[in-house]
Amino acid sequence: MPTDLEKYRRQRHPEARAEKNQQGTTEMPMKRLVIDSEYLVGTLLGLLEIPSPSGYTDRIVHHVGEELEKIGISFELTRRGAMRAYIKGRQSNPSRAIVSHLDTLGAMVKNLKPNGRLEIVPIGHWSSRFAEGGRVTIFTDNHGSRRGTILPLKASGHTFNEEVDTQPVSWDNVEIRTDDFCRTSEELAHVGFAIGDFVALDPCPEVTDNGFINSRHLDNKAGVAAMLAAAKAVVDTGAPVPVDCHLLFTISEEVGSGASAVLHGDVTEMVAVDNATPAPGQNSRERGVTIAMADSTGPFDYHLSHKLLALARQFGIEHQRDVFKYYRCDAASALEAGNDLRTALVCFGADASHGYERTHREGLASLAELLAVYMQSEPTFYRDKNQLGPLKGFPVQPE
Repeated sequence: MPTDLEKYRRQRHPEARAEKNQQGTTEMPMKRLVIDSEYLVGTLLGLLEIPSPSGYTDRIVHHVGEELEKIGISFELTRRGAMRAYIKGRQSNPSRAIVSHLDTLGAMVKNLKPNGRLEIVPIGHWSSRFAEGGRVTIFTDNHGSRRGTILPLKASGHTFNEEVDTQPVSWDNVEIRTDDFCRTSEELAHVGFAIGDFVALDPCPEVTDNGFINSRHLDNKAGVAAMLAAAKAVVDTGAPVPVDCHLLFTISEEVGSGASAVLHGDVTEMVAVDNATPAPGQNSRERGVTIAMADSTGPFDYHLSHKLLALARQFGIEHQRDVFKYYRCDAASALEAGNDLRTALVCFGADASHGYERTHREGLASLAELLAVYMQSEPTFYRDKNQLGPLKGFPVQPE
C-alpha cells in the first residue's frame, strides 16, 4: 500500500518515478527516530543561559559550535558568525538546508539620563509592555557586565497614584534603573555606562513537572535545541541521508536579515524553524509541530510544505497547519536576497511570543522528529539541482 508521501508524489509530480530512475538511485528507507528529550531540554536550558540579543551573539556562536563538535558535525562560519554545518549525504547536489536563528530580542542604551537612569531602544520588534519589570544585564565596553531593572517612568503607586496605570505603553516610557549609586548622567558615565551598550533580558526559565517550559527567548533557542536534537539522533543512529543537509544558524533574524548570507547555490530547498503563535484566531498549539502555510511575506512553497505534511502523517507525528499575518522568518530574507529555492516553515508553539513565552517539551520533540525524518527523505525534486530546466518534468499542483 502506498504511503502518504508516495500518494502525494504521484499527485504533485506525475513523472516522479521516471525522475528517480533517471538519477539511478534507490530511495532509502526512512524511520521515525527516538529523540532524546532530556538532551533537547538540557540543550535549551544551556542556550538560554547565554545572552544573545541581535548584534551580541559571539558567545552563543562559540557554544553552538562546541555542541556541533561534540555531536561530530563539521561547520564553517561567515565573517560575522552565521554558521553552516554539514551532514554528509549520499550525494551533494541537490542539497537541502534547515535554518534557525541564535539571536534574540534585546535592547540598547540610547542615552544616559540626568536622573541617573538609562534610556533604551529595542533590538528587534517587541512591545515595552513585556520589558517592564525585567531584570537585565548591561554589557559595558570596559567595566564588564552590570545589572539593572527595566521600569516604567512612573513605577511607584505610592508616589504617582493612578498614573502608574494610565501612562502610555511605549519605549519612551521605560528606563533602566541600574544597580549602582548613580543619580546623574555623569555618575553613570563614571562607572562605565555608555550610549550603545547592549542590554539582555534575563530569560527566567522554568520547566514544570508536566512538561511546560516557561522562559523568555524560547524564540528561537527552542528551535535551535530541536534542530540539534534532530541532528544528534540522525548522526548517532547512522540514519541514511540521501543528500547533503546543511544546518544553518543565523545571527540577525530578529532585525530582518536572517538567512540571506549563509546559503550557497547547491541548496534547492530550505526549511526554517521558528515559533508558532497559539492565540485566539490561530491554529497553532504548544503540542505537536505547526507547519506554516504562509506568513506576512506570502505563501511558502506548496510542494515542500505538503511534503512535510505528508511526512508527518506517514510517521504519526502530531501536527497542525497555520497561517501567520504578522510574522516573518529566516526564509523571507533568503528569498529577498535573490536565492531561488523552495522554502517552508515548521514551528514549535510559543504562547505569548516575544513576551514571557511558554512551550511544551512534547511539542519540541514532535518538531525534532519531523526534522529528523525530513533529513532522511529524498529531495522534493531532483530536477531542482538545475537552475533552469524544461517544462517537461515540472511539477503540477492538483486541480
